[in-house]
Amino acid sequence: MKQRKFGHAESSVSEIGFGAWAIGGSWGDVAESDAKAALHAALDNGTTFIDTADVYGDGRSERIIADVLKERSGPRPFVATKAGRRLDPHVAHGYTAANLNAFVDRSLKNLDMERLDLVQLHCPPTEVYYRPEVFDAMDRMVASGKISSYGVSVEKVEEGLKAIEYPGVKSVQIIYNIFRQRPARFIQEARDRGIAVIVRVPLASGLLTGKMTRETTFAANDHRLFNRNGEAFDKGETFAGVPYDVALEAVDEIRSLVPQNATMAQFALRWILMNDGVTTVIPGAKNAAQAKANSEASELPPLTDSAMAVLRALYLEKIAPFVHQQW
Repeated sequence: MKQRKFGHAESSVSEIGFGAWAIGGSWGDVAESDAKAALHAALDNGTTFIDTADVYGDGRSERIIADVLKERSGPRPFVATKAGRRLDPHVAHGYTAANLNAFVDRSLKNLDMERLDLVQLHCPPTEVYYRPEVFDAMDRMVASGKISSYGVSVEKVEEGLKAIEYPGVKSVQIIYNIFRQRPARFIQEARDRGIAVIVRVPLASGLLTGKMTRETTFAANDHRLFNRNGEAFDKGETFAGVPYDVALEAVDEIRSLVPQNATMAQFALRWILMNDGVTTVIPGAKNAAQAKANSEASELPPLTDSAMAVLRALYLEKIAPFVHQQW
């Protein structure tokens, strides 16, 4: 597994991380045994970065991570979590020092840690980025030793640009994949400023595995069924915001570009890693086989210039009209 430096930090993390949303909830039922096997497989194959959130399964994801890490020896991987989405309603004025400290305390307990490696504001309302007192509260948690560092998880490029104006922000998590190419320039800007970039939704909620069809069905508790139009949270989190039928047509065009020694999912992950401003990519996995396959994407050779050009043209023609100006 190749490593990349985490922003200005001296430490490095695996360029393929483990996104722990699926083992928490909102992706259909995942047995705890399968969830733990998936995480073990990722760690066995060189993953050293885990991303979770306090709302993934109402803490289930964090607790599973804690259990798995207790079962293992050797250096502990870097664990990032998120805070803010427990607010109900999820509004900017709820991002107070008291609320954020309470969320962090809960994550400390769930993860069974004395100090959290990284806490990310979890896609807060845009107004939050214009409230310095929120970032002051995070600075105070770093100073107190409760957290080692903090960052933000954003929906929009503009939010990322505003966030990195705060000197305490060490990382930005953003959606970036073959179907969401607009963040490319932001990622380069973050790199130039020494900000780590964590890429989520790398496979467009599974579309870029190439396994979905018009006949694919999803469980009632899978966001790919209940959030296609943003009914529960930002619709860009589901299928990267691309209409399902449009995306399926684009996937069919991508198939011919995938080399014989790779799956489409690995090919899609390798496309993201072509951007040297990306620190780590966090695909999810529901079982050990998926986690192992994701990890192996790190060993693929670079994509060819011709493949990159075709994917750019496909995006501009078929996908950009639906997503480019929204996020």
